[in-house]
Amino acid sequence: MADIVDISVTVSGSAVSVVDFRDFVHEWCGVKPDHLCYRDQKAQPSLLQRLNECGSFLSGQYGNLDSCLYAVDEDCRTAVWIYQKDSEEGSLDSFQPDEKLKKKKEIAFVRRRRDVYKTLGPGSFPGSSKILAFGSLFTSLYKGSESHIDIHEAPNDKRIDSFIMKIKYLPFVPEILHAGKTFVDNRIKAPFLCAQLRLLDGQFKNHWRATFQELKHRLEYLKQTGPNSVHVFLMTDLPMSNWTGSYLGDISKDSRIKLFVLVKNDNLVTETAGSILNANHGMKFRSFSKRFIKVQENLKSQTLPDVLLYIEETICSCASLGFVGTTGSTIAEGIELMRKFDICKR
Repeated sequence: MADIVDISVTVSGSAVSVVDFRDFVHEWCGVKPDHLCYRDQKAQPSLLQRLNECGSFLSGQYGNLDSCLYAVDEDCRTAVWIYQKDSEEGSLDSFQPDEKLKKKKEIAFVRRRRDVYKTLGPGSFPGSSKILAFGSLFTSLYKGSESHIDIHEAPNDKRIDSFIMKIKYLPFVPEILHAGKTFVDNRIKAPFLCAQLRLLDGQFKNHWRATFQELKHRLEYLKQTGPNSVHVFLMTDLPMSNWTGSYLGDISKDSRIKLFVLVKNDNLVTETAGSILNANHGMKFRSFSKRFIKVQENLKSQTLPDVLLYIEETICSCASLGFVGTTGSTIAEGIELMRKFDICKR
């Protein structure tokens, strides 16, 4: 994560300690970091077996282990974590599965709001464990309810409240931000609209009609009121060869619209990935392990990080003519957050 997202603000005041995953795996699984990124994984069956076993252990699959690991059996179906909301502790969450869904999925659980400090903090049974293993920490608003975590402020705890404010937005590392701005300045070279049309986005299949309708409406408006040529950046995973017969194919033929896309094998993407690999941001946070673990920097044997999506998000954050995203998409929410914090002008 720290290779992609700049988390320096989280450790600047020693509010938290972080450890690079490669460092963590070395300590807990006995796997050397320089063996994790080899392309030829088939040649290392024993390594993969060790990683799988360690992963199962750390995920809590085998349950609790003395005071070492506590497997949190509450997941997004049964618990929404809160903090310092005493009146809500143990209460039913506002979102519950309806009767139709209960019958269809044979659901017997209910969702309750649980105070994370009282349930998992000091003085509790899991509080003495070194590791708390959660099955899922994915969170997003759905029908007014958080999927798993609903902690946005801590008015009675200034230290925690200050930390929450700091992490409301964590920017990408400089290499990604620079790549996105470079694409905007050197290729688009004009005010533009961004549209997020990713077929593999979990919410796109639910909202594709509304998304296309919004894009169509926005383009018609810009053609009537904007410049002669409307510049549009498409954030899509559908190859251009498959655009024929689709709405994307139609707008690509519109002489008033100038389309821009970014693909995985673009030099800007591969060069940025190489820069991130060389920068090795994640290994700069070494508070967990005092001894230095040498990581082999062999680009021929290591897989370049997939940074296309993050560069696309940065480009969309710079779209001065607006942004059309998919309702409920966490990617769209991330872009809106970047736009709110005006990251493109920093």
